[in-house]
Amino acid sequence: MSSQYFNAITENASRLGMRIQESISEHTRDLAISRGSALNTDLPDDKNIRKQLDSNSDREKLDAMKRLIALISKGHNVSGHFAQVVKNVASQNLEIRKLVYIYLLRYAEREPDLALLSINTFQKDLTDSNPFIRAMALRVLSGIKVPMIGSLVILAIKKCAADISPYVRKSAALAIPKCFKLDSGHEQTLVSVITTLLRDRSPLSIGSVAVAFDAVCPTRLDLLHKHFRRLCRNIGDVDEWGQIDLMNLLLRYARTMLPRPTINEGVMEMDPDIEMLLLSVEPLLQSRNATVVLAVTRIFYYTGPPTYLQKVMQPMFRLLNQSREVERVVLVYLLTISRTNPDLFPPFSSRIFIRNDDISQVKKYKIQLFMNTLTVDNYQATLQELIDCSADNDDTIVSESIMAIGKCAQILPSCSEQFITALTVMINSSCDPVVSNAIIVLKHLLQQQLSPAHLSPRSPLDIVAQLARKIDDIKHDHARACILWLVGQYAESYNGDTVVGKVVEWAPDILRKSAKTFTKETIVVKLQVVILAVKLLILSPANSILKLLTQYVLNLARYDENYDIRDCARMMTSLLSSIIGAEAVEERGGVILRREQLKLVLFEGKSSAVILAASHTAEDTPLIGTLSSIIEKPAWINLRLPDWPEKGVEPSLRDSEDDVIPGSTMSGLPGVQTTRQIANPLVVLTPTSGLVQESGPDNQESLTDLDAFYAESSFEKVNAGEEEEEEEEEEEEEEYDDEEVDEVDEEEEARDSETNDTGDTGDNMDNTT
Repeated sequence: MSSQYFNAITENASRLGMRIQESISEHTRDLAISRGSALNTDLPDDKNIRKQLDSNSDREKLDAMKRLIALISKGHNVSGHFAQVVKNVASQNLEIRKLVYIYLLRYAEREPDLALLSINTFQKDLTDSNPFIRAMALRVLSGIKVPMIGSLVILAIKKCAADISPYVRKSAALAIPKCFKLDSGHEQTLVSVITTLLRDRSPLSIGSVAVAFDAVCPTRLDLLHKHFRRLCRNIGDVDEWGQIDLMNLLLRYARTMLPRPTINEGVMEMDPDIEMLLLSVEPLLQSRNATVVLAVTRIFYYTGPPTYLQKVMQPMFRLLNQSREVERVVLVYLLTISRTNPDLFPPFSSRIFIRNDDISQVKKYKIQLFMNTLTVDNYQATLQELIDCSADNDDTIVSESIMAIGKCAQILPSCSEQFITALTVMINSSCDPVVSNAIIVLKHLLQQQLSPAHLSPRSPLDIVAQLARKIDDIKHDHARACILWLVGQYAESYNGDTVVGKVVEWAPDILRKSAKTFTKETIVVKLQVVILAVKLLILSPANSILKLLTQYVLNLARYDENYDIRDCARMMTSLLSSIIGAEAVEERGGVILRREQLKLVLFEGKSSAVILAASHTAEDTPLIGTLSSIIEKPAWINLRLPDWPEKGVEPSLRDSEDDVIPGSTMSGLPGVQTTRQIANPLVVLTPTSGLVQESGPDNQESLTDLDAFYAESSFEKVNAGEEEEEEEEEEEEEEYDDEEVDEVDEEEEARDSETNDTGDTGDNMDNTT
């Protein structure tokens, strides 16, 4: 017996081994073919592909199509095989047909004449049992950009728009923009198809319908009246990329058709439909897709009240760590929000600190965020962060950070002492860009003519003296020009608060050094040297040394190569005629200005304060979500959302039969009217002893006992059967009513007999049934 079992096990094992060996050999053969094709995928002109496409073996055709798709994915041009591929469009193998359709989608635009040869096959595939084949056939048919087949594409779109498969209806919606671009004369027909697709209940296709709507009839927002609330309710079930298009469409509808939210005596007044839109999209803030979160932010920013923006702050800052590309876009949104609602950012100030590995544009955005969200509470952390940025390797970031320090000193005058101190410390830096930018910013701040108490514990003259001592080490042209301007502006000496009427001791030496290197300076510096010489001479006209230095500088400037320098020298010579000599002016008959008039012209000519950074207004801020807001350049077309209407359209236009579905979680949303009521009354089963549950006077009629409940249920079943048999005969309806009254009487008699005999109750109920 044991030998028989052993022989049987041996035989089965041998069979299993043979089966495994056959399977391995089969898979090895497949792998060998794949390996060989992988080696040839870099050869788009391989002749073996043509042979395989013309072969009678489906296996070789499938292998050839896989190799072609692989070449397409690598960027190779394989349009030379178009004729061979088109011949396989009617293949019985489903996998081959799918790959052929993918190939045709790629090259149908380049070879429209050859693609036209397969139109009959595409039309036949529109009736295929496989929805994927039907959808792919429509995609290829709409991808053949030949105006003469526009009518055929329209018929195909109409047919697929009524398909039972939502995937096919989605493909029909995506084909509408292609057909409209091919021939805009079919606009009315396409609008009617879009109107039909708007009634689609499937979330799979509604996102594509929004794309078609924006492409064909973006201004026909009246078509959305009946569907607005349903689209709001179903937006959470749409695919994530469809949610983006749908939210953009609903945003335009809200800004066009709904009234603006207002604040009346501290109470927010908002249209119920706007509130419904905000409540519907709020759960999408938890989406993993960053674009969905940004689309929700656009709706909250452009339609919701400012208090609703608190809900988007945490999801927005969550996206900063997703990727560098996403971080840059999110910072643009945050910048736009910070210009109107800076009070939302203090809790998140630590999450916008600059990292060393941030790209330059991200650093610029964060620096602007620091300025927009500056407060008395966070100015110290902001100042320290900007000082750290001034040590960056990028000179552009250094300039931006130092300019931001000056802007912060303008925003918070009460705290400007710390910012000015930081700028004066930067003057002693060994980095030339830091020093030059610090000087330029200090010049702008001092040009505002703020009182010394607002700027620094020291007087402006002390700051200018510190800058003047560094002029030999500064090579930046604009920085040297700023120092010369400051020396001339603050060169008048003071005795306390009294003007002495003389120049400070170190000012003539600065003029001497500048005159010595005048011919080697740039145009900007030369102009400031000329102006400095004139200012010092006006402040101290009796100083013979200053008069000689001024005359020397004016002579150099009069014969300079640049005409601006020459013109400036002639003008200054005329202005100084009352000090240097009035002979030439008397010969020309000109006007001689007194010294006080000259001081007024040269020292107080610019009375307006200089703004370091221009503030953005709502008019010049690009629309968030557009490319112009990212690249910071105006678009060729000014994209703006429509302004709020003075009074929205009638809310009844948005009423529909399915505003609320019983049991839906959205039924409690404001602005949604319940149009369908529950027909069955409340049934509470009570014991047959006659005890009735106390549930209020209004509900006493709806309570019934167990026997009556079963009797009514049986009676309803009988009625249902009779209605199906006699639904077309009106005369028998009257007899049905009479029978109903009789049976109700029988039920009442059964209830009366129940109190006398308990056993009779069951019999009566059986008779009733």
